[in-house]
Amino acid sequence: MPDTLSIAIVALNEESNLGRVLESVRWADEIVVVDSGSTDRTCDIAREYGARVIHEPWRGYTGQKNYALELCTKDWILSLDADEEVSSELAQEIREVLAGSMPLGGYFDGYSIPRKNLFLGRWMKHGGFYPDPKLRLFRRGTAYSTGRDPHDRFEMVSGERTPRLKGAMIHHTYPTLILYLEHMNRYSSVWNRVPGAKPQPFSINAIVLRPLATFIYNYFLRLGFLDGREGLLLHMYHAGYVSWKYAKAWEMGRKNG
Repeated sequence: MPDTLSIAIVALNEESNLGRVLESVRWADEIVVVDSGSTDRTCDIAREYGARVIHEPWRGYTGQKNYALELCTKDWILSLDADEEVSSELAQEIREVLAGSMPLGGYFDGYSIPRKNLFLGRWMKHGGFYPDPKLRLFRRGTAYSTGRDPHDRFEMVSGERTPRLKGAMIHHTYPTLILYLEHMNRYSSVWNRVPGAKPQPFSINAIVLRPLATFIYNYFLRLGFLDGREGLLLHMYHAGYVSWKYAKAWEMGRKNG
Protein backbone atom coordinates (compact mmCIF):
# COMPACT_ATOMS: atom_id res chain seq x y z
CA MET A 1 0.00 0.00 0.00
CA PRO A 2 1.31 3.50 -0.82
CA ASP A 3 1.93 5.98 1.97
CA THR A 4 -0.76 8.56 2.73
CA LEU A 5 -0.61 12.34 2.28
CA SER A 6 -1.90 15.32 4.25
CA ILE A 7 -2.23 18.80 2.76
CA ALA A 8 -1.59 21.65 5.22
CA ILE A 9 -2.84 25.16 4.36
CA VAL A 10 -3.18 28.29 6.49
CA ALA A 11 -5.68 30.84 5.22
CA LEU A 12 -7.36 34.18 5.83
CA ASN A 13 -9.91 35.56 3.35
CA GLU A 14 -8.66 33.45 0.46
CA GLU A 15 -11.91 32.78 -1.40
CA SER A 16 -10.35 33.98 -4.68
CA ASN A 17 -7.51 31.44 -4.43
CA LEU A 18 -8.53 28.50 -2.26
CA GLY A 19 -10.68 26.61 -4.77
CA ARG A 20 -7.82 26.48 -7.26
CA VAL A 21 -5.27 24.99 -4.88
CA LEU A 22 -7.76 22.52 -3.39
CA GLU A 23 -8.81 21.35 -6.84
CA SER A 24 -5.15 20.55 -7.60
CA VAL A 25 -4.81 18.31 -4.52
CA ARG A 26 -8.28 16.81 -4.17
CA TRP A 27 -6.67 13.38 -4.66
CA ALA A 28 -4.83 13.68 -1.31
CA ASP A 29 -5.90 11.59 1.68
CA GLU A 30 -6.43 14.54 4.03
CA ILE A 31 -6.71 18.31 3.70
CA VAL A 32 -6.24 20.52 6.76
CA VAL A 33 -7.09 24.22 6.51
CA VAL A 34 -6.25 26.43 9.50
CA ASP A 35 -8.30 29.62 9.26
CA SER A 36 -7.48 32.69 11.34
CA GLY A 37 -10.81 34.49 11.06
CA SER A 38 -11.96 34.74 7.45
CA THR A 39 -15.03 36.87 6.78
CA ASP A 40 -15.52 35.67 3.18
CA ARG A 41 -16.33 32.18 1.80
CA THR A 42 -12.90 30.68 2.58
CA CYS A 43 -14.21 28.16 5.12
CA ASP A 44 -17.22 27.21 3.00
CA ILE A 45 -15.01 26.52 -0.01
CA ALA A 46 -12.65 24.43 2.10
CA ARG A 47 -15.51 22.28 3.39
CA GLU A 48 -16.86 21.85 -0.15
CA TYR A 49 -13.58 20.09 -0.96
CA GLY A 50 -13.81 17.89 2.12
CA ALA A 51 -11.18 19.77 4.09
CA ARG A 52 -11.03 19.71 7.87
CA VAL A 53 -11.29 23.37 8.91
CA ILE A 54 -9.80 24.49 12.22
CA HIS A 55 -10.25 28.04 13.52
CA GLU A 56 -7.15 29.40 15.23
CA PRO A 57 -6.17 32.99 16.08
CA TRP A 58 -3.14 34.16 14.12
CA ARG A 59 0.15 32.96 15.65
CA GLY A 60 2.43 34.51 13.05
CA TYR A 61 3.57 32.91 9.80
CA THR A 62 5.87 30.29 11.32
CA GLY A 63 3.67 29.60 14.34
CA GLN A 64 0.51 29.12 12.29
CA LYS A 65 2.20 26.75 9.85
CA ASN A 66 3.72 24.67 12.64
CA TYR A 67 0.28 24.42 14.22
CA ALA A 68 -1.13 23.17 10.91
CA LEU A 69 1.58 20.48 10.80
CA GLU A 70 0.56 19.28 14.27
CA LEU A 71 -3.00 18.69 13.03
CA CYS A 72 -1.97 16.46 10.12
CA THR A 73 -2.33 12.70 10.64
CA LYS A 74 -0.99 11.04 7.46
CA ASP A 75 2.46 9.66 6.60
CA TRP A 76 3.57 12.62 4.50
CA ILE A 77 2.72 16.34 4.55
CA LEU A 78 2.60 18.77 1.65
CA SER A 79 2.46 22.36 2.92
CA LEU A 80 0.92 24.84 0.49
CA ASP A 81 -0.01 28.50 0.45
CA ALA A 82 -3.54 29.36 -0.62
CA ASP A 83 -2.30 31.16 -3.75
CA GLU A 84 -0.29 28.16 -4.96
CA GLU A 85 -1.28 25.25 -7.18
CA VAL A 86 0.14 21.77 -7.71
CA SER A 87 0.91 21.08 -11.37
CA SER A 88 -0.07 17.73 -12.89
CA GLU A 89 3.64 16.86 -13.26
CA LEU A 90 4.28 17.54 -9.58
CA ALA A 91 1.19 15.56 -8.54
CA GLN A 92 2.50 12.53 -10.45
CA GLU A 93 5.93 12.81 -8.80
CA ILE A 94 4.37 13.04 -5.36
CA ARG A 95 2.36 9.88 -6.07
CA GLU A 96 5.63 8.16 -6.98
CA VAL A 97 7.15 9.23 -3.67
CA LEU A 98 4.12 7.91 -1.78
CA ALA A 99 4.35 4.63 -3.68
CA GLY A 100 7.98 4.25 -2.65
CA SER A 101 9.35 4.32 -6.19
CA MET A 102 12.07 6.82 -5.14
CA PRO A 103 12.00 9.04 -8.27
CA LEU A 104 15.41 10.60 -7.54
CA GLY A 105 17.24 7.33 -6.98
CA GLY A 106 17.33 7.17 -3.19
CA TYR A 107 15.38 7.21 0.05
CA PHE A 108 14.64 10.66 1.44
CA ASP A 109 12.40 12.08 4.15
CA GLY A 110 11.89 15.41 2.41
CA TYR A 111 11.83 16.98 -1.05
CA SER A 112 12.20 20.51 -2.32
CA ILE A 113 9.85 21.68 -5.05
CA PRO A 114 10.57 24.31 -7.74
CA ARG A 115 8.08 27.15 -7.82
CA LYS A 116 6.86 29.12 -10.83
CA ASN A 117 6.14 32.64 -9.60
CA LEU A 118 3.61 34.62 -11.63
CA PHE A 119 3.71 38.42 -11.48
CA LEU A 120 0.93 40.32 -13.27
CA GLY A 121 0.13 36.98 -14.90
CA ARG A 122 3.63 36.43 -16.33
CA TRP A 123 5.97 33.63 -15.22
CA MET A 124 9.14 35.20 -13.81
CA LYS A 125 11.85 32.90 -15.20
CA HIS A 126 14.86 35.02 -14.21
CA GLY A 127 16.13 37.39 -11.55
CA GLY A 128 16.25 34.71 -8.84
CA PHE A 129 12.54 33.94 -9.03
CA TYR A 130 12.97 30.52 -10.67
CA PRO A 131 13.46 27.71 -9.82
CA ASP A 132 12.96 29.18 -6.31
CA PRO A 133 13.06 25.71 -4.63
CA LYS A 134 11.01 25.30 -1.44
CA LEU A 135 11.04 22.41 1.02
CA ARG A 136 7.34 21.57 1.19
CA LEU A 137 6.99 17.76 0.99
CA PHE A 138 8.24 15.74 3.95
CA ARG A 139 7.43 12.84 6.22
CA ARG A 140 5.32 13.88 9.18
CA GLY A 141 7.52 14.89 12.08
CA THR A 142 10.69 15.42 10.05
CA ALA A 143 10.41 19.15 9.25
CA TYR A 144 9.25 22.40 10.84
CA SER A 145 8.60 26.02 9.90
CA THR A 146 11.19 28.60 10.90
CA GLY A 147 12.55 31.96 9.76
CA ARG A 148 11.71 35.57 10.53
CA ASP A 149 8.15 36.62 9.81
CA PRO A 150 6.93 37.23 7.20
CA HIS A 151 9.68 35.22 5.43
CA ASP A 152 9.05 31.74 6.80
CA ARG A 153 10.64 28.58 5.45
CA PHE A 154 10.70 24.87 6.26
CA GLU A 155 13.78 23.01 7.48
CA MET A 156 14.43 19.34 8.17
CA VAL A 157 14.80 18.48 11.85
CA SER A 158 17.92 16.48 11.01
CA GLY A 159 19.39 19.34 8.98
CA GLU A 160 19.85 17.09 5.96
CA ARG A 161 19.67 18.54 2.46
CA THR A 162 16.71 17.59 0.34
CA PRO A 163 16.67 16.67 -3.37
CA ARG A 164 14.53 18.67 -5.75
CA LEU A 165 11.58 17.26 -7.64
CA LYS A 166 11.08 18.28 -11.27
CA GLY A 167 7.38 19.16 -11.26
CA ALA A 168 6.57 22.69 -10.12
CA MET A 169 4.21 24.49 -7.81
CA ILE A 170 2.54 27.39 -9.60
CA HIS A 171 2.50 30.52 -7.45
CA HIS A 172 -0.30 32.88 -8.49
CA THR A 173 1.23 35.80 -6.68
CA TYR A 174 0.38 39.47 -7.20
CA PRO A 175 -2.04 39.61 -10.15
CA THR A 176 -2.18 43.42 -9.79
CA LEU A 177 0.28 46.14 -8.82
CA ILE A 178 -2.04 47.38 -6.09
CA LEU A 179 -2.04 43.97 -4.45
CA TYR A 180 1.74 43.74 -4.68
CA LEU A 181 2.30 47.15 -3.11
CA GLU A 182 -0.20 46.41 -0.33
CA HIS A 183 1.56 43.13 0.47
CA MET A 184 5.03 44.67 0.48
CA ASN A 185 3.84 47.50 2.70
CA ARG A 186 2.37 44.97 5.14
CA TYR A 187 5.40 42.65 5.01
CA SER A 188 7.84 45.47 5.71
CA SER A 189 5.78 46.39 8.78
CA VAL A 190 5.57 42.78 9.99
CA TRP A 191 9.35 42.45 9.59
CA ASN A 192 9.75 45.24 12.15
CA ARG A 193 7.17 43.87 14.61
CA VAL A 194 8.60 40.41 15.23
CA PRO A 195 10.06 39.68 18.69
CA GLY A 196 13.61 40.95 18.85
CA ALA A 197 13.19 43.55 16.09
CA LYS A 198 15.25 46.61 16.97
CA PRO A 199 15.07 50.24 15.88
CA GLN A 200 17.83 51.25 13.48
CA PRO A 201 19.63 54.54 12.94
CA PHE A 202 19.05 56.34 9.67
CA SER A 203 21.38 54.75 7.15
CA ILE A 204 22.00 55.80 3.56
CA ASN A 205 23.56 52.39 3.01
CA ALA A 206 20.48 50.45 4.19
CA ILE A 207 17.77 52.75 2.83
CA VAL A 208 19.35 53.78 -0.49
CA LEU A 209 22.46 51.82 -1.47
CA ARG A 210 21.30 48.35 -0.40
CA PRO A 211 18.03 48.54 -2.37
CA LEU A 212 19.96 49.86 -5.38
CA ALA A 213 22.44 46.99 -5.14
CA THR A 214 19.52 44.55 -4.85
CA PHE A 215 18.00 45.90 -8.06
CA ILE A 216 21.28 45.81 -10.00
CA TYR A 217 22.05 42.26 -8.83
CA ASN A 218 18.63 40.78 -9.62
CA TYR A 219 17.73 42.80 -12.72
CA PHE A 220 21.08 42.79 -14.49
CA LEU A 221 23.39 40.11 -13.08
CA ARG A 222 20.59 37.53 -12.58
CA LEU A 223 19.01 38.50 -15.93
CA GLY A 224 15.72 39.82 -14.57
CA PHE A 225 15.52 42.14 -17.60
CA LEU A 226 14.69 39.08 -19.73
CA ASP A 227 11.24 39.01 -18.10
CA GLY A 228 10.18 42.16 -19.94
CA ARG A 229 8.17 45.02 -18.49
CA GLU A 230 6.79 42.84 -15.72
CA GLY A 231 10.35 41.96 -14.69
CA LEU A 232 11.32 45.62 -14.55
CA LEU A 233 8.38 46.51 -12.34
CA LEU A 234 8.89 43.51 -10.06
CA HIS A 235 12.58 44.20 -9.39
CA MET A 236 12.10 47.95 -9.10
CA TYR A 237 9.34 47.58 -6.51
CA HIS A 238 11.16 44.76 -4.71
CA ALA A 239 14.07 47.14 -4.24
CA GLY A 240 11.55 49.59 -2.80
CA TYR A 241 10.43 46.94 -0.33
CA VAL A 242 14.02 46.53 0.88
CA SER A 243 14.19 50.27 1.45
CA TRP A 244 10.86 50.32 3.29
CA LYS A 245 12.03 47.67 5.77
CA TYR A 246 14.97 49.74 6.96
CA ALA A 247 13.17 53.08 6.75
CA LYS A 248 10.43 51.69 9.01
CA ALA A 249 13.08 50.39 11.43
CA TRP A 250 14.43 53.94 11.64
CA GLU A 251 10.90 55.34 12.01
CA MET A 252 10.24 52.92 14.88
CA GLY A 253 13.25 54.26 16.77
CA ARG A 254 12.28 57.84 15.96
CA LYS A 255 8.82 57.31 17.44
CA ASN A 256 10.23 55.62 20.54
CA GLY A 257 12.64 58.49 20.97
